[in-house]
This record gives sequence, structure tokens and C-alpha cells, in this order.
Amino acid sequence: MDILFYGFIVFLFAAVILGIEGVYLWWVNTHGASAQRIARRLQLMSGNQARHAERISILKLRRFGRNDLTDRLLQRWRFAHRLDRLLLQSGIAWSVERLLLCSGAVALIAVYLVMQWSLPLPLPGRVGIVLLCAFLPLLLVRRTRTRRLARIEEQLPDAADFIARALRAGHSFSNVLQIVGNELPEPLSGEFRIAREEINYGVPLGEALHNMAARIPLTDLRYLVIAILIQRETGGNLAEILSNIGHIIRGRLRLAAQVRVLSAEGRMSAWILGLLPFAVGAMLVLVNPGYVMVLWTDPIGMKLLWTALVMIIVGVIWLRKVIRIRI
Repeated sequence: MDILFYGFIVFLFAAVILGIEGVYLWWVNTHGASAQRIARRLQLMSGNQARHAERISILKLRRFGRNDLTDRLLQRWRFAHRLDRLLLQSGIAWSVERLLLCSGAVALIAVYLVMQWSLPLPLPGRVGIVLLCAFLPLLLVRRTRTRRLARIEEQLPDAADFIARALRAGHSFSNVLQIVGNELPEPLSGEFRIAREEINYGVPLGEALHNMAARIPLTDLRYLVIAILIQRETGGNLAEILSNIGHIIRGRLRLAAQVRVLSAEGRMSAWILGLLPFAVGAMLVLVNPGYVMVLWTDPIGMKLLWTALVMIIVGVIWLRKVIRIRI
């Protein structure tokens, strides 16, 4: 009986492992990078590109809200334009109205939770928690923007080399934009497709490239755009220029990676030193609230709290300037 039971367990384990491997192979063969690349090439050869084409608006201004009144009010607000630019650069298909509504909803939930919180917490601390929760969607959008720009920056050398090879093969620059938009992976290929669609709508090439540089605020991409625009006005070997730019970008990314590795200890120290006071304070509030209540019930304790907060902010800013090395 024991031998049959152990044999059943072994065969069941092998069946589960083989099943997981089969699902993984099926997913890679149907939805993996190689399968998507083959599908894009087949679609390019068939001439059907309507499915992957980016839908862009022919309007000059982007709408900030669904309602016309809300859109007009947000268009007059300068901060709303900065939020719209941030959403555009992050690649999130949200409007400014949706982002503000999401922040307001999170703030209301935080107000309700803070009001129901039975732990003794001073009013500035409760207000700080509510403000932090209100800015949480904006922080997530900024994080998404940073990660997206980092991915685009890693793809720029390959894009420069790809454009150079296509130009050497005899393709026109307009066709090169179309090929790059279909061959390169996301998110850089989507930006080239948008530039190509803008040109098809009648936007001049220089303006379309400037719009792409505005959507992707990277210095390397600006160098790429400036080189293309100068070559179209003065002439020259654009393929060789783009190859050199790709080589320079790769060298800069390699140096940035080395600097990031060497400054990892400093960044970790900054995170620990910045979060440790708040973590210790939260632990003391949970373990022994009466011991910590003196800090916000006594006037001297409030002065100590504000002094400590200012010193922490100054220290975090100082550490950020020390460990942030621009290349």
C-alpha cells in the first residue's frame, strides 16, 4: 500500500511539472516575443497594419475630461497641463479628470480610515497621512513614467542602429519610421508609429519628430532628432551619424550602470536612514501608545517632532544630492 501511495505521489508530481511546462511552452509559442515578432513580420508582408496602428486624434489639443465644461475648466489650469504631459509620457491612457477623481477617491477613503482610527495620533500626522494617500496615484504615475523612459532609453541604441541599417539598404526615411514601428518592441515602436501616423495626417516631419521628443523627454532621443533634422537641411551620411550616436548611447548607458552599481550602498543607506525614524515611530505607536503620546501632547514634544521632521527632510535632500550622479 505504501509503495502504491508513494508511486502515485511521484507520478502526480511529474504530471504537475509536465503540465506546467506544457502551459509555459504553449504560452511562449503563442504569446512570446518571438511569436509576436513573427506575427508583426507576417502582417507587414501582408500589408494589413490597421490593427496595430496607433489611433491618434487629429485635434491639436488633448481633452482633459469627458464633459465639455470640465474640459474647459481644466484647460485653464496650468497644473492640469503638467498632469496631462505626465500622463502622456507615462503611456497611461488616462485623462486628467480621471487622475484627479482617483486622487480624490483615495483621499476620501484615507479621511474615513483616519477618522475611524482609534490610535492616538496628532492632527498634523493625520493630515499628512491623508495628503500622502491623495498624492499616491500621482506617485504611481511618475513611477510608471520613469520605468517607461528607462525602457525607451535602453532601446534607443538598437533603434539608431536599425534606422542606420535600413537607410543603408536604400529605404526612405518615411518607410524607415514605418519599419521601426513594426519591428522594434514596445514602448519605443509605439512612439515611432505615432510619428508615422502624424506624418500621414499631414504634419511636417520636423514637427512630428519634435512631438515625439516632447513625449519622450530624453537627451539621447533629442540628439537623434537633432541629427536627423540637421541632415535633412544640410545633407550628409545620416546612417553613419546614427551609428555613431548609437555607439555613444551604449557607452553612456554602460557607464551609468557602473555608477549605479558603485552608488548602490549609498542609495540603500539613504533609504534606511530616511525610513527608519518613521518605522520606529509607527512600531512604538502600535506597541506602547502612551509612551509616545508625550511627543504630541506636550508643547516641547511638538517642537521636537517638527525639528526632527525638518532635519530628516534636509538629510534626505542632502543624501539625494550626494548619491545622484548625472552622466
